[in-house]
Amino acid sequence: MDIKIEPVPLAERKPKPSDESALGFGKLYSDHMFSMRWTRGVGWHDALVSKYKPIAIEPSALVLHYGQTIFEGLKAYRNPKGGINLFRAENNFNRFNISAQRLDLPTVEPTVLIKAIEALIELDHEWVPHSQGASLYVRPFMFGVEPYVGLKSSSQVQLLVITGPVGAYYPEGFNPVKLQVCEKYSRAGPGGLGSVKTAANYAASLLAEKEAQQAGFTQVLWLDAAERKFIEEVGSMNILLKIGGTVITPPLGGTILSGITRDSVLALLRSWNVPVEERRISIDEVLEQHRQGKLEEIFGAGTAAVISPVSVMNFKGENYTVGDGATGPIAKRLFEELTGIQYGIKPDPFGWIQTLYPGQQQAQVQTANAARAAN
Repeated sequence: MDIKIEPVPLAERKPKPSDESALGFGKLYSDHMFSMRWTRGVGWHDALVSKYKPIAIEPSALVLHYGQTIFEGLKAYRNPKGGINLFRAENNFNRFNISAQRLDLPTVEPTVLIKAIEALIELDHEWVPHSQGASLYVRPFMFGVEPYVGLKSSSQVQLLVITGPVGAYYPEGFNPVKLQVCEKYSRAGPGGLGSVKTAANYAASLLAEKEAQQAGFTQVLWLDAAERKFIEEVGSMNILLKIGGTVITPPLGGTILSGITRDSVLALLRSWNVPVEERRISIDEVLEQHRQGKLEEIFGAGTAAVISPVSVMNFKGENYTVGDGATGPIAKRLFEELTGIQYGIKPDPFGWIQTLYPGQQQAQVQTANAARAAN
C-alpha cells in the first residue's frame, strides 16, 4: 500500500522538550500522525502521514456508543550508533490483529503498520529522546466510525498511529511500587475481553485504580472474576512472583493480556536457567509463601513500565512487604537486560530489534552499503 506523505512545514513544527528527565508519560505528541480508512467491500484506503491534529467523526459514530475500538503500544529507542530501535514490533501488530478479530474489526498486514511507523520516524526522528530511560511511544489504534446508533459492527473504520516522547510510566520510576489486591470489582471474565487491548477492558479498571490510589497504592492487582481467588494481572502490566527460587506467572487463558514484555521476560529467564512456571496461583498461596519467608520478589512486566518491582502488596487492609521492600535481584537483572537490548547497548540474541536509520543517518548507511558493494 502506498502512503501519501504531507510533511508539516518546518515553521509550523512544535518545539521539542528540552528536559528529557521531566517527560512523564502520554503528555506530548510528535508533529505527524498516520491515518487510513477501511470500508466494507473496498478494504483499506487513503493511507496518509500528515499533521497531528484533531479528527472529526459523527456524533453517531458507532465507537462512541458501543466501544468498537482497539489499540497497541510499543516504543522506539535511540541507540548509541544513531539508529532508532523498534522492539518486537511485528509481535505487537500480530496481537493487534488478534484484538481486531475479537472486536470484529478488519485486520491489517503488519508490514503496512511497520511501513507507517518507518514513515513517521523518518519525519519525526528528532522527537526520539537521546537519554536512556526515555523513548518514543508509538500508539496504533482503530475504531468504528460508521454513523449509526444501533448495535452492530461498523462498516467504516478509521486507523491512526500517533507518537510522542515518554519517560517513566509510574512516578516511582524503577523504584518499587505498592499494589492493592482488588476483591470488590472484576476486570474480565472467561470468554470476555481480558486478553485483548480494547478500551472496555481498561475502562473496567478505572474506578478500582482510582480508589487504590486514594488509599496510597500505585496500582490494582486483579483476581479472577469467577472465584476472586487466583491472581491475574495488574491494570497496566503482567505480574510475576519469585517464590523459593522459581518465577511464577499466571497462564494465558483468555482473561489476561499476552504481554510482549512478559514473553520476553520468560525467554530471558529460561535462557538464564531460572526455573519458570506458568500456572494459576491463588492469593492464599502467595500469603502462605510470604508467611514462610519464601516470597522473594514480585514484579510487573509491560511495554510502558518495562519491569516494575513491587515493595508492598495490600490484601484485606493488611500490608505485606515483599522481600526487604527493595528492588529484587531478578527484577533488576531483567530491567537492565531488557533495556540494554532495547537501547542497543547489549547484544540481541533473540533477534528482537529492528533498527531504522532516518534522515541523514539513513543516507550515510546507504552510501556505506554502496561502497562495500562496489568493493
